[in-house]
Amino acid sequence: MKVNIKTDLITKISSDVITLGVDDKNQIINSSKLNRKTVSYLSNILALGDIPEKLGSAIVIHGDHFYPKVILIRIGNPKNLTSNQFYNVVLTIAEELKSLQFKTLLLPINQFINPSLSANVVAEYLVRGLIDASYVVNSLKTINKVKKNIFQTIIHYDGSDLKQVKNGVRHGEAVMEGGNLTKDLGNLPPNICTPKYLASIATKLGKEYKFKVSILDKKKIEKLRMGSFLSVAKGSREEPRFIIMEHIKGPKNQKPIVLVGKGITFDAGGISIKPSADMDEMKYDMGGAASVMGVMKTVGALNLPLNIIALIPSCENLPDGLAVKPGDIVTSMSGQTIEILNTDAEGRLILCDALTYAERYKPETVIDVATLTGACVIGLGHHATGLFSNYDPLASELEEAGIRALDKAWKMPLWDEYQPQLNSNFADMANIGGRAGGSITAACFLSRFAKKFNWAHLDIAGTAWKSGKEKGSTGRPVALLSQFLIKRSGK
Repeated sequence: MKVNIKTDLITKISSDVITLGVDDKNQIINSSKLNRKTVSYLSNILALGDIPEKLGSAIVIHGDHFYPKVILIRIGNPKNLTSNQFYNVVLTIAEELKSLQFKTLLLPINQFINPSLSANVVAEYLVRGLIDASYVVNSLKTINKVKKNIFQTIIHYDGSDLKQVKNGVRHGEAVMEGGNLTKDLGNLPPNICTPKYLASIATKLGKEYKFKVSILDKKKIEKLRMGSFLSVAKGSREEPRFIIMEHIKGPKNQKPIVLVGKGITFDAGGISIKPSADMDEMKYDMGGAASVMGVMKTVGALNLPLNIIALIPSCENLPDGLAVKPGDIVTSMSGQTIEILNTDAEGRLILCDALTYAERYKPETVIDVATLTGACVIGLGHHATGLFSNYDPLASELEEAGIRALDKAWKMPLWDEYQPQLNSNFADMANIGGRAGGSITAACFLSRFAKKFNWAHLDIAGTAWKSGKEKGSTGRPVALLSQFLIKRSGK
């Protein structure tokens, strides 16, 4: 989708399709800007009562010579339109477009702007929604492949804040570039999307956006004494990779922000093997790695003036004669020993070594992203990402970024009372703390390796992908993290 911004009189802009909002009084919003004959024609159609009164209801009608097709959509009282309502309106528009043959779409955005929806926000959500809805899964089908409709979107703006509209478009496009990369990686089958494949994508991103990229193989990981990470990889013939991407575009004295992504490219559970039903979805267990890569693509596209490091420990978790066993004790890079009571609690075992590695950068902030626990899905469902942090201001920043990005996270407790659940008779800690508070004890485990910096943990087990008929990666939490970094950068 190509986006153009135009500020001419709207009556001088031709398009195959125009989208117009209808208010709670059954009137075309900002109708004074349109051709009188067009308004009269559309008003007569509205008078017929064919559009349901529910907010977001839409119909497509044949227009006049100015606009061959018109999408009329109800937005209620324009002053009360919220960000969530507007984004759903955009998704409805996108759904209506799927049944149309067209090359150009005209969207006047002044009709949606109100005190809580700035020109910047409207432009960003509009672009994000249209791109999001037009995403086509990168399937390996050879027949009945879905064709992506290529069209031009003309955003019409009548106001004085053109720079903000341009920024909104730019941010929306960049966020969705990152989100779509995350979706692509997540949707690939695990026989293709291996640790080595993720490393190759990181290398490509490095070349495209001039990141410094380092790929550490098994021997180099062994030299780092990442015993916890390596224990998970033992059951697979696919060698692990530790991926490092460095975007150094901030001031030299600026401490970096480190993003850590869980990269389990397939999780069978190891010796503590998972049930076979729906195990195919465990290809999404690298959702944290995919989202961190997506965020780095957004960062590169926007060339944010920040110092950002991405760390991705990646391997498979499979059962094998050499695989780590329940009861084994391993030594992490930090020197702390871990009794592995359940080999299916492997994400924390690879993340803890990456968190220790992050110390060498003397970071200002570290955020890890992981499809970590089924317990988080039980607690929060599929709407909110679980958020844990040892630093309340950071947690608040991420919560606010999630609300602004329509990619919500909910702060969960990280109290000392939960820590004893990880006690072990034989090692410094166990890798699980029992069924009670499973997502919290998993975060407590990680917190033991994050004492030297401000840290947050995002558990995306419930938000990284959808199951059932709509099975596929969601691209979350790329929007949340991108908004967090955009705000930090001041761009």
